[in-house]
Amino acid sequence: MPIARSEDVLTALRTVQDPDLRRDLVTLGMIEDLVVKDGQVALTLVLTTAACPLRGQIEGDVRRAVLGVPGVRDLKLTTTSRMRQPKDPTTDRRALPGVAHVIAVGSGKGGVGKSTVAANLAIALAQTGAKVGLLDGDIYGPNLPRMLGEHRQPEQREGKIIPLDAFGLRFMSIGLLVPQGEAVVWRGPMLHGALKSFLHDVDWSGLDYLLVDLPPGTGDVQLSLTQLTFVAGTVVVTTPSAVALDDAAKAVDAFQKLQVPVLGMIENMSYFVCPDCKSRHAIFDTGRTEERSLALGVPYLGAVPLHGAVRRGGDEGRPVVVDDPGSEYARALREIAGRLAQRVSILTHGME
Repeated sequence: MPIARSEDVLTALRTVQDPDLRRDLVTLGMIEDLVVKDGQVALTLVLTTAACPLRGQIEGDVRRAVLGVPGVRDLKLTTTSRMRQPKDPTTDRRALPGVAHVIAVGSGKGGVGKSTVAANLAIALAQTGAKVGLLDGDIYGPNLPRMLGEHRQPEQREGKIIPLDAFGLRFMSIGLLVPQGEAVVWRGPMLHGALKSFLHDVDWSGLDYLLVDLPPGTGDVQLSLTQLTFVAGTVVVTTPSAVALDDAAKAVDAFQKLQVPVLGMIENMSYFVCPDCKSRHAIFDTGRTEERSLALGVPYLGAVPLHGAVRRGGDEGRPVVVDDPGSEYARALREIAGRLAQRVSILTHGME
């Protein structure tokens, strides 16, 4: 029987490509700790993110390639992940210490379910094993404490604010620091100072993703965020109505002017499935976000159906990806989270 060597195994693995990055796993540095002895192969596959939706496909390709090498009888495959931080193409923004990727979640107008989508996307990413933080950047209208069922005051330790742990996330909001029902009446400079504190005075260390739920529009918070730290990309949430899409297009334009890559658009409240007849109804029209994304030259990440359970989950602090994980709307949100992770990995490697 032929004797397998490490060189033979690596040659075989050079035929396996990452489906998103279009380069082989060896060149990408995704194969580590390779040991070949007496026909037994052990190696570690290092994915670009724990949220990789193609993990099973890549593992299968690796197994087929290695077990196809003459002399190999068995493979012990260990899969892990390691985030790579994108390089800042500018010189005036510094990365947030300890955070691989800051991702903004925005919208052109209010009422499109942006905060609901942000909360569920963050939890869906965390459910894959990724380390995720969620920052409520909507200073005037902080809704995330209710949506996550959290109103505890955060603690301080060694000069840092410790974010709350909610559904596997590290979470921070101005809504945790002011009495419930009390309005925040601040001018722009005070918003800038609050956001700066939430970014740099909170212990976000060790995160793969920090999602920042922005207020609607293209105002002070959006501008301050891009000035205070390097933002890997943004997601724009909209409904399929013409008014929402017009404002979403303005949000896309604003982020592009701020040199923040648009990772994609999400169509929320895309359609309603009648519980009795099971047919789809386009309450606000449907599919128009994908058309607008194509026209704007930005990716389309997917659609989330309209359902009362999504609203109830937000009102009662039970996000649907946790409370009803098998539902169509929860599955849609998890699939969008996977596509978001893909876009971040592709963008990161494109900057190298």
